[in-house]
Amino acid sequence: MEPTAPTPSVELSTHGVGPWPGEWPTDLRYDPELLERGDSRNVVDEYRYWTMEAIVADLDRRRHPFHVAIENWQHDMNIGSIVRTANAFLAETVHIVGRRRWNKRGAMVTDRYQHVLHHETVADLVDWARERSLPIVAVDNLPGSRPVEQVALPEACVLLFGQEGPGLTDEALAAADLAVEITQYGSTRSLNASAAAAIVMHTWIVQHVPPTPT
Repeated sequence: MEPTAPTPSVELSTHGVGPWPGEWPTDLRYDPELLERGDSRNVVDEYRYWTMEAIVADLDRRRHPFHVAIENWQHDMNIGSIVRTANAFLAETVHIVGRRRWNKRGAMVTDRYQHVLHHETVADLVDWARERSLPIVAVDNLPGSRPVEQVALPEACVLLFGQEGPGLTDEALAAADLAVEITQYGSTRSLNASAAAAIVMHTWIVQHVPPTPT
């Protein structure tokens, strides 16, 4: 009998691994479809053959307490990459502020595993953060911003990024409890938004997550 075509739920993003060799495990975290067909998803080896729900549940057990927020007034192409980086560093939630639709291509399906929340306005995000006593850390290279490498980032916080080009809006900057920038040494005025987000998220990791023993 001819094999049926893969269902849309199957992520064909990496070479991955083939069908499970030998007797199947009985652990309910494993997905029978993946055990049968193989797992080509862009996931670490620990999660091979697991269902998406099992992976999200395991990530939820150990997510870091920082959030990432991005203003999205002009359909910024960087948002997908920022979501992917937030997943890599195990952010609690990514917040999209402004337009609900965003380009998911750069996320490489990591939005299936990363919590993403939408806010219509900056004021909505600020209200959400204040209700949870989360300070907002604006990231932009503007007068008054402090070098991020010289600042102790709050453990539980919202890291707020602007769009490529215009950066953060005046409203977002006014709502921030702290403004930081990434020190640069070359001729360019600014970093790509997704690169800046990756640097600041990793700075948070360096400050708050003990190194893994080797």
